Amino acid sequence: MQIAHASTESLREWEAQLTAEFQSYKNAGLNLDLTRGKPSGEQLSLSDAINEILAGDLSNETDTDLRNYGGLDGIPECKRLFAPVLGVNQDEVLIGGNSSLTLMYFAVLFALHQGFGELGDSWASEGGPVKFLCPVPGYDRHFSVCEHLGIEMIPVGMDDNGPLMDEVEALLKADASIKGIWCVPRFSNPSGIVYSDEVVTRIAKLGQIAGKNFRVFWDNAYAVHNLDDNAPALACLMTACRAAGTENSVYLFGSTSKITYAGAGVAFAGMSPANLKAFKHHLGMTQIGPDKINQLRHVRLLKDSNGLAAHMRQHANVLKPRFDIVLNSLQENLADTGMMQWTVPQGGYFVSVDTLPGLAKKVVAMAAEAGVKLTPAGATYPYGKDPQDCNIRIAPSVPTLDEIAKAMDVFVCCVKLASVQQKLAA
Repeated sequence: MQIAHASTESLREWEAQLTAEFQSYKNAGLNLDLTRGKPSGEQLSLSDAINEILAGDLSNETDTDLRNYGGLDGIPECKRLFAPVLGVNQDEVLIGGNSSLTLMYFAVLFALHQGFGELGDSWASEGGPVKFLCPVPGYDRHFSVCEHLGIEMIPVGMDDNGPLMDEVEALLKADASIKGIWCVPRFSNPSGIVYSDEVVTRIAKLGQIAGKNFRVFWDNAYAVHNLDDNAPALACLMTACRAAGTENSVYLFGSTSKITYAGAGVAFAGMSPANLKAFKHHLGMTQIGPDKINQLRHVRLLKDSNGLAAHMRQHANVLKPRFDIVLNSLQENLADTGMMQWTVPQGGYFVSVDTLPGLAKKVVAMAAEAGVKLTPAGATYPYGKDPQDCNIRIAPSVPTLDEIAKAMDVFVCCVKLASVQQKLAA
């Protein structure tokens, strides 16, 4: 039934039915969690061979003693493994610890206070505010980095092709204090969209129109995280930057957090040689070298691009049934109601849903009351403020299939009940 066409009498009957259903869920004592997109135990077990894979053999191709200090930018075979994921040359890669978020935080911090070496001074030295463009809905931890460092965030819209580039370009032309833009270009968090080739080309050219020392922060966290083999590819940003002469305007990031062990993986960054030189200089003040033994473990486990792809197909076999339950539930229960819109991702870790305006916080609160935890409404917007109060991120990777089905039953009930009550109150 389309809510927009329902009579008041029908709405009241519907409300009574949904209220009874909601109460039954509350009485069931559920404790289900769809809050964060982290690998399930089943996915983590796909990499358990990594624990014994070295078998005491710590030799690498340069005969470096991996047990010792040094190697700030990582071992060469690990750079070679992940350079294609970033779309850069091997000598443009830095392999870090287990967290790409740490590398991103350092990149922002260094740009803000230490500067870019031969490429330019720090953002703070210019005086005045420092601002970032934030495509929305987006990744809450990106926004937290900016907020923590006192960087002003400017939301920009997204569509199925990526950020609204007319809006992005107009803002950059009008305001030289905008120093960066956050991007999750493939299976974007939370929408799951893949940036179109045109959008990638236009992002590569932003360095031509932005103020000095502008940087694109390209967090390609889900670069190899297909749910099916027909998922759209992502154009190579660095190739487009080389064509535009803007290779110094981009930082690229990735990690194995959702490939091997989330808490014991490796992170990697790709930068032009000039950017990498400055970044390594600053990073050298914080550490002497990363865990090179763990880097070697990853090389031995994944081997090469073919090995990585085969490993990720195993992840897809675990994840896709979970996504199917979420998407089938939304389609079967809400498609013809006019109460909700959602994305249909072909990879990544999330499904992004939009309630009717003004209902996201209420739906999240109702779900919690019935024993289903969801990411807080507003988390996908800077400062936690969704102006339409409509976006909710669903993360189905951790619960079992039965738990996801139960959680979606509760979620659908909450969406319907909140929507009907809003309509009756109008």
